[in-house]
Amino acid sequence: MEDFDELSLEENHRLAIAYWNDGNFFPAHEAWESCWKQSKGTDEEELFKGLSQLGAGYVHTRRLNHHGAKTLLRRGLSRVERYLPERAGLDLRAIADAAREHADEVERAQEAGESMPEVTPPSV
Repeated sequence: MEDFDELSLEENHRLAIAYWNDGNFFPAHEAWESCWKQSKGTDEEELFKGLSQLGAGYVHTRRLNHHGAKTLLRRGLSRVERYLPERAGLDLRAIADAAREHADEVERAQEAGESMPEVTPPSV
């Protein structure tokens, strides 16, 4: 994995999108976490923090961790929704709609004592 802290915000954002679209949510999360740190004090700080949390939420779906998945998807969603409908070249409405649906599915499965539902995150 790249040393994201050594890269520019723009390069980290580009890499995060590429990793996400390849289904590699952990490095996407890490790249957007670096974007978040690099954008502290700007208007996009919460956007990148939210995207990072969504990436982590999808990591938890793959690890079959209901609590981690629903919690991080909802946290990320609460931040990303502030920037609807689009920002930073992303269709945030589609991302937010999918994250909300997935968090709800995971929560319903957890409450019913069922296994992790299969979720397909949207391409960004």
